[in-house]
Amino acid sequence: MLEINSSVVSEFILIGFSTFPHLQVMFFLLFLLMYLFTLLGNLLIMLTIWNERSLHTPMYLFLCALSISEIFYTFAIIPRMLVDLLSSHHTITFIACASQMFFSFTFGFTHSFLLTVMGYDRYVAICHPLRYNVLMSPQGCACLVTWSWVGGFIMGIVVTTAIFNLNFCGPNEIHHFACHVPPLLKLACGDNVPAVAKGVGMVCITALLGCFLLILLSYAFIVATILKIPSAEGRHKAFSTCASHLTVVIVHYGFASVIYLKPKGPQSLEGDTLMGITYTVLTPFLSPIIFSLRNKELKNAMNKTFLSKFNTEKL
Repeated sequence: MLEINSSVVSEFILIGFSTFPHLQVMFFLLFLLMYLFTLLGNLLIMLTIWNERSLHTPMYLFLCALSISEIFYTFAIIPRMLVDLLSSHHTITFIACASQMFFSFTFGFTHSFLLTVMGYDRYVAICHPLRYNVLMSPQGCACLVTWSWVGGFIMGIVVTTAIFNLNFCGPNEIHHFACHVPPLLKLACGDNVPAVAKGVGMVCITALLGCFLLILLSYAFIVATILKIPSAEGRHKAFSTCASHLTVVIVHYGFASVIYLKPKGPQSLEGDTLMGITYTVLTPFLSPIIFSLRNKELKNAMNKTFLSKFNTEKL
């Protein structure tokens, strides 16, 4: 599927957390618990939406798709990272590295596109409520989800093909816990490396910035509409339907901007590794918590679906 150049380097060494040898066991336990909680949280959200008929609406369809993309995104990176934390053998083959990058970019960008679609859904619900059922029909929702996944797939193909068509002449040490673009570009050799680095950077920043600006535009119209609602209770009810999505957007793009827009220091290898954790482990960990706690309808449905069954079995 991917056209990848043959290279002098046949495998890479993931330096990862080897710069923190005395903390690796603690990191393993912490990241394992966060990963299991991330999986459990997203699975609970999906099961709740599946079982509760009142949640069979476009907003929760998009949330279910978001949970699926988050599960796949974390699965592409975290299990390998956990194994490396307990292993002294940190090598990863050329093909495995390319596959990890492809899947992490595919599901990472799918996540961003779905957040944008969810912003559009809230815009239609609040600004055009009478046309909501027409604009957000089942066919239209399925189309939006499909195009989000297709967009993520295209981004994964473009970035991975561009990076792994470079030549890697050695050394082969990746100063990160995953096959991340910046540390891989440092290992590439050839006259075309600066052009590829600039092209990949422009594609990724344009896609992320485009999604962020569309979300901002949606919320600009949403806020303007909410401010026109005469009653305070009505304004609060309208905004509460957006609170969980807006919080996740702030967390998602906040950590992404810190990682990708921060100035590069000459001795930032340990800092880059720790900052990468915020986006790879912490953001997916927080997302199901935010949706479960900030979304009253989902929280009530979870209590109804799982706590009631638990109490019945206990009796």
